[in-house]
Amino acid sequence: MFRRLTPVAKNILIINAAIFFLSSLLRLPLSEIFGLRVFFSSEFAPYQFLTYMWLHGGTWHLIGNMIAVLVFAPMLEMVWGSKKFMIFYLVCGIGAGLLYGVADVVEKYPFKSKAESYLNDPNPKDFYELVLKAKSIGLTKAYIGFLGELSDSYYKNETYKNQTLEEVQDIYDLVITNGNMIGASGAVFGILFAFAFLFPNTELFLLFPPIPIKAKYLVFFYAMYELYAEFTRTPGDNVAHLAHLSGMLIAFILLKIWKKDTRRFY
Repeated sequence: MFRRLTPVAKNILIINAAIFFLSSLLRLPLSEIFGLRVFFSSEFAPYQFLTYMWLHGGTWHLIGNMIAVLVFAPMLEMVWGSKKFMIFYLVCGIGAGLLYGVADVVEKYPFKSKAESYLNDPNPKDFYELVLKAKSIGLTKAYIGFLGELSDSYYKNETYKNQTLEEVQDIYDLVITNGNMIGASGAVFGILFAFAFLFPNTELFLLFPPIPIKAKYLVFFYAMYELYAEFTRTPGDNVAHLAHLSGMLIAFILLKIWKKDTRRFY
């Protein structure tokens, strides 16, 4: 496997690993600067669409993505050439970040708007409505339960108003404006889709369970799982399933465009 490791795939592995280990060793807050912020955050910057995909939140996050690059990227690079593969990888990563960012705004804006209104004019009814919207922004079940109890107490006693203001402000600061996304998963899922698109009947041997499966079926099951996980998202699930699906969608669009010119497709 390592003998056929192609130049761009090798550099992707090296760069991701080097950034991860250097940032961990030196305790550099790279994700705070270069992670993809939500569009209406004061810390959002356009360059984050490129930089977020070179950062990872943990060892297993890094390993999972880089194994996929190691296994599937070289075949694509050998077929397309290094320049075209690099374009594909970057377009999938940047495109996944862009689509995820748009969806994130759509998802969080109703809570953001309601929270701003509540901070300006707090009252028990609006706080209760905020609690009902809390599930949509990824808060844990336990924390939502706590907010529900606080809402009940606020209805009974006005003295809880200051505590509700503090909680809403904390949510606003930590989840609405300061949350970020990191990881190469959008680009990696683009690679998975492209591999299945070009080599659909290639058999891959899974470790868990230890069975062979054709690439087209593996990617299909991955896509169905990500779709299911996105629409049945549980509180506290901080995996960007939509970014994974977005990477696949961008890959599909790019492959369809390239396939129109068969001289350049392979």
